[in-house]
Amino acid sequence: MTSPLFDIKNLSYSVDGKDILKSLSLIVMTSDFLSIIGPNGGGKTTLIKCLIQINKANSGSILFDNLHVEKFRQKDLAKRISYVPQVTETTFPFTAKEFLLLARYPHLSRFTSTRMEDLEAVAEAFKTTETTELADREMNTLSGGEKQMVFIAAALAQGGDVIILDEPATFLDPKHEHNIYQILKKIHNQSNKTIISVTHNINSAILYSDKIAILKDGEITFSGKSSEITKGNILEKTYNKKFTFIKHPDCDKKIILPEVIK
Repeated sequence: MTSPLFDIKNLSYSVDGKDILKSLSLIVMTSDFLSIIGPNGGGKTTLIKCLIQINKANSGSILFDNLHVEKFRQKDLAKRISYVPQVTETTFPFTAKEFLLLARYPHLSRFTSTRMEDLEAVAEAFKTTETTELADREMNTLSGGEKQMVFIAAALAQGGDVIILDEPATFLDPKHEHNIYQILKKIHNQSNKTIISVTHNINSAILYSDKIAILKDGEITFSGKSSEITKGNILEKTYNKKFTFIKHPDCDKKIILPEVIK
């Protein structure tokens, strides 16, 4: 039986007097694969940054494993939660292997050198994400898809129970997007890790995640099974437009049919 991993209650966050999150409440269970969707500017990235304490909420509470998240030292939180940001054009003067070794920082002290267990964690992360052939490549030579996969490998090497991702497949072509979600599903199924992914791809959220939360104007307007968002007018209310659904031929879930512009 699973238990609440994140218990978010009445969370509010504002910047310069503008409310970004408004008394938001959400429960994420242990081993969930949760996708967070919603319109631009709804507060999705802000929320996940609050979970890892990059942002400090103005009010409300976040319990992580029954403890207030702000009580954790940042290094101890990093042992439990790995964060994969959006892919950027930032320069990384490292090989992929060196980048993964850097992700082991929560487990090292200031005077600790690389240990065998760190090398083993890195090797296992490359293996799981099927990126071993990229280990000796310079990060700056990788394509967007390759770089994002290495970021996910680094999250695995970091260890912990949770992987939080912000738009893991943005700007990627269909092949690399499929590969990203295939690996995330593999990680979820094999290691039972909790995965929280912010995405604008509603069909990917429906097909790959177990649960979906919709965040609009700083408030959670829906939280439930991924298959339920195609019922009623949930998405229509969320995005202020009509959607047409079709049953996917390979599963029982309905997905969004692309709109024809006449």
